[in-house]
Amino acid sequence: MIKIKNNEQERLRIGKRIAELRKLQGMTQQQLADKSGISREHLTRIEAGKYSVGLDALTSIAVALNTQFDFI
Repeated sequence: MIKIKNNEQERLRIGKRIAELRKLQGMTQQQLADKSGISREHLTRIEAGKYSVGLDALTSIAVALNTQFDFI
């Protein structure tokens, strides 16, 4: 159970960080979705911590935010 809780916390942390970076750049979810090639619905779930974000999607999001995913 502890591992599941940690995974959930990490998903929430990553999602919040993506949302924070997006907002700092003045982007809407739709703009980030379009720029990263991810659907807005999927991005919404990632930012809410409901979905784990895979390496490919995380890389696409980081590129769209002009950052590296190790800062997310």
